Amino acid sequence: MVRPETVQRWHRDLLARRHVPPQAARPTTNHRSIRLLVLRLARKNPTWGYRRIHGELLVLGIKIAASTVWQILKDAGVDPTAKRTSTTWSTFFGSQAEALPTCDFFETFT
Repeated sequence: MVRPETVQRWHRDLLARRHVPPQAARPTTNHRSIRLLVLRLARKNPTWGYRRIHGELLVLGIKIAASTVWQILKDAGVDPTAKRTSTTWSTFFGSQAEALPTCDFFETFT
């Protein structure tokens, strides 16, 4: 029913699959451009945490884990969001004052 050459081929294939080195689950992120982008996003948006930065990277098509973003920020010495943001009242009112002229002060009746 089965030729001896077929059994030998099966055996060779089985050994070849068994002795293949395992592949890494996820490649390491050594790209300098990704690291610089993560740090730039953290610097420009101090209220964003690592999960928000991770989400923005996914929107851009960069697929890395949230834990990788956290590790990049930790290695660079960037504090967590709560420690980076120190919104004072003067900062808050200053940012609102820039948007105030764009508000509509007219009331319309329908």
